[in-house]
Amino acid sequence: MPPTGTAKILAAGISAVAVGGLGGFVLGRSTSDPRRSASHTPFVVHADQKDGLQPAATQTALAPYNPQNKTVAPMPGGVAPDLSVGPHRVGEIMKHGFPTTDTVRSRSDYVLAYDRKNRTALWVAEHLTAERLKDRTKVSRSGCDFKDDPSIHPYFRSTNEDYFRSGFDRGHLAAAGNHWINQESMDETFYLSNISPQVGVGFNRDAWNKLEQYARFKTKSCSNVYVLTGPLYLPSMLEDGKTYVKYQVIGMSNVAVPTHFFKALLCQSPSGEYHLETYVMPNKAIDDKIPLQAFQVPPDTIERSAGFLLFEGLPRTAVKTVNGKKT
Repeated sequence: MPPTGTAKILAAGISAVAVGGLGGFVLGRSTSDPRRSASHTPFVVHADQKDGLQPAATQTALAPYNPQNKTVAPMPGGVAPDLSVGPHRVGEIMKHGFPTTDTVRSRSDYVLAYDRKNRTALWVAEHLTAERLKDRTKVSRSGCDFKDDPSIHPYFRSTNEDYFRSGFDRGHLAAAGNHWINQESMDETFYLSNISPQVGVGFNRDAWNKLEQYARFKTKSCSNVYVLTGPLYLPSMLEDGKTYVKYQVIGMSNVAVPTHFFKALLCQSPSGEYHLETYVMPNKAIDDKIPLQAFQVPPDTIERSAGFLLFEGLPRTAVKTVNGKKT
């Protein structure tokens, strides 16, 4: 099924695409290869569309990270979560699989994979619970400073100078508001490896912020919310009738400005059931009247464009609904 263009997303939503893509997400996986079917039809960019979603090669399954070679047992619904932070959190945050394993960095309360070419993250993973999101009186955002990530080679880092007078906000991928657990966790969200250039008014400060707030809101009814966030660089058709992947770069480091951003929410109910919601938003000012549901897309829309699979360690049969529709 052809992808939906940005104009169509903003004007009429993507409910038709979601219905069609849901079948591909669930039925396009055979028993021998649960991730992809050889007969699965790739996305095709049609001439009358302004942007599209590129097919991506099949990714090899990755085993969930296992610290100290110990098995990370699933957390049953309703059990109070571990509120500590540190390297051992990797197994809990990533228990449903790593999308990729290149240039992975584990912070005290989130995990990311860094894109050295584009100077921003490929994806960022978080694990949210109601208890972990409680505002801590000793934690302050006001004293946090955006800073270079010293774990990234200087050749491939983004810097504050790259953003200076660029016209773009330094937009969080792992939202600062998700990490009130302690000051260190809050501070670490300000590493520039966790930042992407985002349009400010209408996007970072408005529509994208609403989606971040919605992810936190889900913890009120869900025992666990696993969040994957990242940039996308989607093709568009130009005046010559040809399709190009075109995006701006900023600063001396040529930091890529994503055309779109995705966010995937894997929500576990108190009874242990999983429900998946997946969103793509254009990196532009968005009308405040457009509901978040208008930006829901089939999961494979993100997977084919990003080049990796979402929550690969979780069997798809365990997901009861996708974007509110039964699987």
